[in-house]
Amino acid sequence: MPTSTALPIAASASALAHRLRRRLLAPFAPRALAAVLHAVLGLPFALLGMVLVVVGLLVSTVLAWTALGPWLMALTVRGAAALGGAQRALARGLLAVDIEAPARRGGGGPLGWRRAVLGDKAGWRAAGCALLAPFTAVAPLLVVLVAYAYGLLFLAHPVLKHVNYLTLRGPDGSARHVSLQVNGVEFDSWPRWLLVVATGALLLLAAPWLLRRAQAPHRFLMRSLLGPDPSAQRIRTLEETRAHAVEDAAATLRRIERDLHDGTQARLVGLGMHLTMIREMIGAGADRERLLAVVETAQGNAQQAVADLRNLVRGIHPPVLDQGLDAALATLAADSALPVTLTAGAVNPRPSPAVESLVYFCAAELLANAVKHSGASHVTMELTSGPDRDLGPDAAAGSRGALRLAVRDDGRGGAVIGAGSGLTGLRARVRTVDGTLTCDSPSGGPTVVTVRVPCA
Repeated sequence: MPTSTALPIAASASALAHRLRRRLLAPFAPRALAAVLHAVLGLPFALLGMVLVVVGLLVSTVLAWTALGPWLMALTVRGAAALGGAQRALARGLLAVDIEAPARRGGGGPLGWRRAVLGDKAGWRAAGCALLAPFTAVAPLLVVLVAYAYGLLFLAHPVLKHVNYLTLRGPDGSARHVSLQVNGVEFDSWPRWLLVVATGALLLLAAPWLLRRAQAPHRFLMRSLLGPDPSAQRIRTLEETRAHAVEDAAATLRRIERDLHDGTQARLVGLGMHLTMIREMIGAGADRERLLAVVETAQGNAQQAVADLRNLVRGIHPPVLDQGLDAALATLAADSALPVTLTAGAVNPRPSPAVESLVYFCAAELLANAVKHSGASHVTMELTSGPDRDLGPDAAAGSRGALRLAVRDDGRGGAVIGAGSGLTGLRARVRTVDGTLTCDSPSGGPTVVTVRVPCA
């Protein structure tokens, strides 16, 4: 076999073996075991919180006619909020689910504190979560018991059947050992125990997937009741995006003013001076060569001023966008210093000009980041359109669909949103139109940055 053919086959076999080993070890990966630990701790923790909240609310209701009742109710609500904080920490540490803590209301003095706690919606939502959490925490624990416990027992059945068994005696007094029997069918002998081992292996392989599905209602409950109030979060997001939009517009105006003052205005002033010199030289009867030199200088200033104006306009709204977003992205890909593979699907109906401009500048910035910082040799850019459900909870209701821009490079990875990176500014700009920006960049690459914005 030629060496050139053997190398790809060996690489494919190695990749296949790596994927198979990762799949077989997935039930015992750190993330899967952390989810198991959360499922085991979740139900006892939820039951404890439910008992404390129920007892506190019942006793405070009974004592509501006394001065102690409102104080006990306030302590119960604040305790539910503290339990919610512990559940958020547990979910963050074991499930990698980051739930933002809601803002707490404060008040001056003991009476102000009690009034603030009893009027805090987040505290009452935490109390509701404590009452409902045991019902959503049952399914994950059942999955752990069925998939992991029985999966391990079934997988080890050929060994355990010699230790874990019952002794049954027949009518003739003969004794026999039975380890596993279902509806009168014994699974201790060959080849029946192979079915038990296969069942255990399937349960273990499916355990991480089953556990994620079983924990989905519990995660939804925590996100809904332990996070910020949706309306308050929406108002805060709108305030932040409005402030960023105002700052971005002010920065753009300052940049335009600076470029006009330092570049185009200076060249136009120089052009005016040279035209004055030409008029004076013509009146003084200057020779033709000196006059032509001044004319050429003035012409160069005029051409440079026009070029500066074109660059300035291109920075505000690239003219290539008039031909469509796909054509504009194709121009970006052709002008990039790295080889870029562009896949642009049909976008129908056409997005608004503001959305097209935003997606274009995001693509330009992401390509520039890949060239400067990633150390990549190739970039893939994909533009697709889809329904609004691809967007996050801040998506604008009633928009006509969503645009999805994914930029992938094969660089060193390690890119993060925050810590002064340019991705933070991009995400802030995307949020001004109710869009989202996500970055998946493990160490060693690849880096995939996805921008989703509503078309309207």
